[in-house]
Amino acid sequence: MGTTAAWFEDRIAAAVAPLLPGFTVEAVAEIDSTNTELMRRARAGHTPPVLLVAERQTAGRGRLGRPWQSAQQSEDSAASLTFSLGLPLAPRDWSGLSLAVGVSVAESLDPSGDAKVGLKWPNDLWVDDRKLAGILIETAMPHAVRAEGPAVPRYLVIGIGINIGPREAEGMRTPPAWLRQWRPGATAPEVLAELAAPLVRSVQVFEAEGFVPFAERFAARDALRGREVQLSDGSFGLCEGVAWGGELQVRTAAGLQMVSSDEVSVRPRGMAF
Repeated sequence: MGTTAAWFEDRIAAAVAPLLPGFTVEAVAEIDSTNTELMRRARAGHTPPVLLVAERQTAGRGRLGRPWQSAQQSEDSAASLTFSLGLPLAPRDWSGLSLAVGVSVAESLDPSGDAKVGLKWPNDLWVDDRKLAGILIETAMPHAVRAEGPAVPRYLVIGIGINIGPREAEGMRTPPAWLRQWRPGATAPEVLAELAAPLVRSVQVFEAEGFVPFAERFAARDALRGREVQLSDGSFGLCEGVAWGGELQVRTAAGLQMVSSDEVSVRPRGMAF
């Protein structure tokens, strides 16, 4: 079954190919998960740079195994944008990558900051404490790679889901935010075309320089800084922002804790996990 929208594949490829030689764009009507598909390919040894976008995911995934369901408002107007970017990458330190990706996406969706798109550590975009977008990062080690050290090339898969239009909120503790609340004419293909090249550039800056170039930009949109937060291990503390390595800094009764994203989840106190 073909896609119901024109996804500007040639336009996106032309913008990104100078940054990533051999880059291609694939659009499909339905798939289990764009991240799952690119990880399958990587494990089979197929690791070219690619952007895979799906109009509908039947088994979309978020962080910690949570589901991400795409939605569709009508035959020609997708209510969500779900895609994955895959490319080989070899940064010296992977810490803070999801934060750098979040900065890039937030700045593309809300360049002026007027919509107050915030970044909720480590992988969500929020508007007024409601989730607008989520990020899932996975990596696979190509079979041919046998080198050792921190800068070993891996195949990076960045999955992004963005609410473009209103979403069904049944069963959710907090209704989601959506892009058309401040950009009424936004469409998923147009948003993808806006995001793709800046996202690739940001990932390449991260590869070369780490999280440091993104730290102040993240701080400007930090949705948790200065708020009392609860960690998924049950502890509480005051969020003091993000460190230069991307760790969350939480002041607890035991002192300042540096929390990495693979350890716990975090919410403002009073919000359920």
